[in-house]
Amino acid sequence: MRKPPTSRTGRTPAGAAVLQETVTTAIRRATLAEMARVGYARLSMEAIARRAGVGKAAIYRRWPSKAALVVTVISAVAADDVVVPDTGTFRGDVHAVLIANAALLRRPMTQRILADLMAETRRAPELAAALRSDVQDRRRAKGRDLLHRAIARGELRPDVDIDLALDLLAAPLYWRIITSRRPATPEYLETLTTMIVAALNAR
Repeated sequence: MRKPPTSRTGRTPAGAAVLQETVTTAIRRATLAEMARVGYARLSMEAIARRAGVGKAAIYRRWPSKAALVVTVISAVAADDVVVPDTGTFRGDVHAVLIANAALLRRPMTQRILADLMAETRRAPELAAALRSDVQDRRRAKGRDLLHRAIARGELRPDVDIDLALDLLAAPLYWRIITSRRPATPEYLETLTTMIVAALNAR
């Protein structure tokens, strides 16, 4: 949350706006709910404000535009809230990431919003670029940390193709859950983990 300006004494100046976290949270939740209901193109600040129980001014004090709001909200769900654990082993890390990604992709709200955004980014290059920078690039940066840990532990060969490895951590689940509409069972996730680890260590 952005902090209000302070004086030299460290006190908040009289009249400075204090952005309440409860209001920010309500706006973010309302944005997700409205996007799932009507999609990005029909999303309006009025509807978000109404659902959140706030005035439009409360939204514009935090975000200058609908696109900025949506990118921030999606980034929080898809990048900020994604934890790449250090389980101590490469296989354990891969399995944990697959479980977390599967849980996110299974959510009906995620599926509706993701399908809409994929279509919308074809029509809105600026939105696509912002989502790529704030969501995709940051998610892949976390994945790189996982891979570099495995290399440092000697579990993954140093010359592994990092970009291809990152694709393998994400693409199979997206294809199975979103495209094919098939379940990602615990057994499937175990098998996928084994295959990814074996493939990345193949020479």
